[in-house]
Amino acid sequence: MLLRAAIITLVCLLSLTSVVFVARLYRIDNTPSTEWVPTFGAQKHVGACANNLDWLQPLELTYPIKFARRDIIVHPAPEVERLSVTKLDQDGPLFPDFQSVDLSDSFEVKLDQCKDPLNLHIPHRSTRPVDAAHITFGISTTLARLDESIPSLLRWLPNTKAKLFVIVIKDDDVPEDAEDRFHPADSTDMSDLEERMRKLGLDVTIVPPLSKHDWLSQRYFSLVRVMYENRQPRTQWISLIDDDTFFLSMPSLVERLSEFDPSQQYYVGGLSEDWWSVVRYGLMGFGGAGIFVSIALAEVLNAKYEDCQERSHTSAGDIRLRECISWHTRIKLTNILDLHQIDIHNDLSGIYESGHRILSLHHWKGGGPDGKGYPLHRMHLVADICGDCFLQRWQVGDDMLLVNGFSIASYPHGGVKQLDLEKMEETWDHPRVVDGSVNENGVDHSLGPTRPKLKLGEGKIQYRLLDSTAVAGGAVRQVYFRAGVAGDHDSVLELLWSSQNDTGTAGPSTALKKRLGR
Repeated sequence: MLLRAAIITLVCLLSLTSVVFVARLYRIDNTPSTEWVPTFGAQKHVGACANNLDWLQPLELTYPIKFARRDIIVHPAPEVERLSVTKLDQDGPLFPDFQSVDLSDSFEVKLDQCKDPLNLHIPHRSTRPVDAAHITFGISTTLARLDESIPSLLRWLPNTKAKLFVIVIKDDDVPEDAEDRFHPADSTDMSDLEERMRKLGLDVTIVPPLSKHDWLSQRYFSLVRVMYENRQPRTQWISLIDDDTFFLSMPSLVERLSEFDPSQQYYVGGLSEDWWSVVRYGLMGFGGAGIFVSIALAEVLNAKYEDCQERSHTSAGDIRLRECISWHTRIKLTNILDLHQIDIHNDLSGIYESGHRILSLHHWKGGGPDGKGYPLHRMHLVADICGDCFLQRWQVGDDMLLVNGFSIASYPHGGVKQLDLEKMEETWDHPRVVDGSVNENGVDHSLGPTRPKLKLGEGKIQYRLLDSTAVAGGAVRQVYFRAGVAGDHDSVLELLWSSQNDTGTAGPSTALKKRLGR
């Protein structure tokens, strides 16, 4: 009898557990719940209450700090779309309460405040690199700057089958009356750098200028000839970019270019965000945003190459390109708003936090409110986990926005609902004024509609990304930081991102496995 009773009790407990499990997967109205998704052991993988914080050491923080952390596990799903802002249906805040942490003596700290991993459904992504063999990119720069650009190029170009041609010099620090317009780069150094870049998966060819008499703008325009004469049967587009042009998603770029027929003449690019620059230089593609010339138009430009090189007297390569197109065709610019030249200055949070699906960014190596720029090659690392999720916005509760890879912000006065999130916050310095223009804020043509800037520390509490690293085990760690004010300690927020793999456990994405050499 005792054995029979024990068996009955066990069966009842198992049944009750099953009911609870099913109930948590479905709402009362019998629709799937987004508030809780089983993690199939993922919590063991990430360790929500890890107590070793030695990874903070390289950041050289001043202790004590206020610290909180959360694990995020992403679940690719074909029915999910990326929205301008995604509202999370969850109870409670994104992070537990802050805990004071002092690592002056030891990196072993007991974290008392922990939360279960947050499960995010994201758009399904292909595990294979995009095929961009129909695009050839071209850069004109110095050998040193090209070397410095490798980390950013590795974020978007490797293993896509896209070709890259680079015209390099040592420098152009020569007198104006000198016969040679630059100091040439050493051929051995060029070969060594080319070999090193190719081993990293970059299909690059490094060449010297076509003429020792070419100024900067002439070297830039000569990329048209270099790329056209080295075209392949699949080549449909040649693209002129700067060494600090950064494409956020090659799949998105390929998809956008597919809207145009490259057998027709197309001149595709982005205007400057600064209306003063547009008025001064014209309706042209600004080089840092990325300029795309269809192979049909490239054929015409190559045929008129000598005429355009001799006839133009501008010091800017993108202007020389626009002049040549206007002299020999009736083709006008096809403007893509999501290609960004970034001709505005100081705090660019409004652009990065806009929720737009940005195709390119430029001028990110310098500037910003602290003058240190925006380290896109680290900010973008989370894309290895969740694909086209970099700079995606999630609203948590009523007063917090997570902008993936850039910031976490809370809005204490009225919460997020007071904001028109479809309008871009004017965080940048006001552009130069064009007298008599109805474009009063100087960006209506490019970034509008906009909304006024909020005062940091009052209307907006912003934690900016300080660092991002790949972690052993297949995760990406993000560190967000806010400096203490009025004697308060600095605040650090950690997000540890991992991806749900095919076995139902959290693990590295295919992209991250490739970068980790696994």
